Amino acid sequence: MLNNGLGRYDKAAAAARRACAFDDDLGSLVWAVPELIEAAARTGMAEAAAWAGDRLEEMAGATDTDWGLGILARSRALLTEGETADRLYRESITRLGKTRLRPDLARAHLLYGEWLRRRRRRLDAREQLRTAHDMLETMGMAGFAERARRELRATGATAHQRARPTRQQELTAQEAQIARLARDGLSNPEIGTRLYISAHTVQYHLRKVFTKLGITSRGQLDRVLPSDPRSQ
Repeated sequence: MLNNGLGRYDKAAAAARRACAFDDDLGSLVWAVPELIEAAARTGMAEAAAWAGDRLEEMAGATDTDWGLGILARSRALLTEGETADRLYRESITRLGKTRLRPDLARAHLLYGEWLRRRRRRLDAREQLRTAHDMLETMGMAGFAERARRELRATGATAHQRARPTRQQELTAQEAQIARLARDGLSNPEIGTRLYISAHTVQYHLRKVFTKLGITSRGQLDRVLPSDPRSQ
């Protein structure tokens, strides 16, 4: 998936073929097969693409869910041309739009937009690519978002990266307050007394703070939290 996102289709195909070698592991196949189809379609691996397409049709037909049939339609579209491909892309977007799996829906918009651009339908392509870019950027799928951005530029449009929040902004108000008090040397019971919460609750919030700031101990808070200007 990472290599497909980065447009390294040869590497994506090799990795997907290794994953698909475990033919009796349906849990792996349901994720690996669509990746193989996308990579194989982009690298001219007709035999691998055909095998993966047949396997996916077998699995999707057995589940009969909007997600499975949406992925199947998206994958079939990669292997066909003309009006059939157009119809399949639109079907995949409709079906995946009924599910909660936003990454797969965003990738359907991306693939449809790429297909439209190559048929010189620039205005239609921009609509799909901008939708894909905004969704992928919001979800943090940077490789796929960059792919959408490149395609948008090729249509003559631009896509701006969203401003990413700083690590300070990622903390809630209470987490930031607890983090500052811990940085200043207060113990969990002391922080709890100040904020009228239990020491256990303080520890719960500190664990979340450590995860968000990418640290592992209170001693590192001084490095990632600036001094409070109100104390100076």
